[in-house]
Amino acid sequence: MLVVDFGAQYAQLIARRVREAHVYSEIVPHTITAEEIRARAPKAVILSGGPSSVYADGAPQVAPGFFDTGVATFGICYGFQAMARALGGTVARTGTAEYGRTALQILDEGLLFKGLPLEQSVWMSHGDAVSEAPPGFAVTATTGSTPVAAFEDQGKGLYGVQFHPEVLHTAQGQEVLKRFLYEGAGCRPTWTTLNVVEEQIEKIRAQVGSGRVVCGLSGGVDSAVAAALVQRAVGDQLTCVFVDHGLLRKGEAEQVERDFVASTGVQLRVADASKRFLDALAGVTDPETKRKAIGREFIRVFEEEARAIESDGHVEFLVQGTLYPDVVESGGGSGTSTIKSHHNVGGLPDDLQFSLVEPLRALFKDEVRAVGLELGLPEVIVWRQPFPGPGLGIRIIGEVTQDRLEILREADAIAREELSRAGLDREVWQCPVVLLADVRSVGVQGDGRTYGHPVVLRPVSSEDAMTADWTRVPYDVLATISTRITNEVREVNRVVLDVTSKPPGTIEWE
Repeated sequence: MLVVDFGAQYAQLIARRVREAHVYSEIVPHTITAEEIRARAPKAVILSGGPSSVYADGAPQVAPGFFDTGVATFGICYGFQAMARALGGTVARTGTAEYGRTALQILDEGLLFKGLPLEQSVWMSHGDAVSEAPPGFAVTATTGSTPVAAFEDQGKGLYGVQFHPEVLHTAQGQEVLKRFLYEGAGCRPTWTTLNVVEEQIEKIRAQVGSGRVVCGLSGGVDSAVAAALVQRAVGDQLTCVFVDHGLLRKGEAEQVERDFVASTGVQLRVADASKRFLDALAGVTDPETKRKAIGREFIRVFEEEARAIESDGHVEFLVQGTLYPDVVESGGGSGTSTIKSHHNVGGLPDDLQFSLVEPLRALFKDEVRAVGLELGLPEVIVWRQPFPGPGLGIRIIGEVTQDRLEILREADAIAREELSRAGLDREVWQCPVVLLADVRSVGVQGDGRTYGHPVVLRPVSSEDAMTADWTRVPYDVLATISTRITNEVREVNRVVLDVTSKPPGTIEWE
């Protein structure tokens, strides 16, 4: 199933909700043509919301000929209005906007609301409204300010709602989506973790054949699950390379060597390249330059390790733990602009000497965890807080030095230890600790004036990494973390809390 992205902040969430209904989904740009739709032959299409007014100059529209493809289509918010306008309905600014929770009255159960309550709480976010449905459509729901809040033409497989069924604030939203997917579009709920594992194993075997493979373990769950999948597919053809780039969290190198090898039996080589990475980062302060430098050095180390491994045969393939959010944020998923380069998407050198194997490229983070559990990886690996490939190098604002890394490593260890002690490991999806290395703040420690560094706590909760909210960590836990950091890490005299959601902020600061 395809989600056509009209610029909505929730386009990725729509795709995620579809997958929760066990139907595979991908995001495509609104510029996709009717011919491209026919070529891809999806079972269904969802038109996402968006920030524009459909009648404004330059506003994105449904592609000409789209509704002649015969594909079952569901319009949401802006997509609902774009559908109405393209098919002869009327969209206008009514003067009464609706934002937030709204009472929806069902006029006709039709297909979308069959068996659901006749009054529902839904989430609205619009200033325009459909005032007249297109010819042949039945109006199935209304609100106090929106006379046409839902419509459908079952004969043509076309459906639409003004509200957002993908958000949890819409009480029956997932049920509405399921009715469209299963009954309106005839999709089958076959997208399961076991099927993902089996499908990827087949793809890996087909791609790799008898070739040799290397995988760089970063210390995070993504590379661990990717490596476990590849090993399940090709066994001893895989050798994992753990690069200790000196940018890891405290105790992480030892944990990877102990836990991952014990659970998989994989062949592991450890390369200590910390000095090499520090030399490459010397004097570098620009975030994108950091990411590209770290990505470049990773690949160079892999190439050297591969040459050392090649006494047993040529190494042709490199495993990457690329996820779907990485692809989308790097500009490769929906035709949108690049938010940031990911080390395994935008940070690879042009003269890469390997063919990439990316078994997780179509998955969201929670799906990766489910795959890890299906493969038998221990929970200590599967539920480890996500950690970016560039490591602490992108959690230091300013130049990366050995001294600054030690400061951040200690502060990070304290934060993780106290969150675990408070039983918040599952509630707090991850908590990056950021060192503002180029900032100094006045403080008082030991009855004396200090001029130390601030650190930022960034606790966030998320299902899929595409959207996130800051976690409301209890004040007493925050107080303990702050007190311990300022007492035990002498270079830090101030701890601050980042309370920005995503969007507008990303999870990492760089």
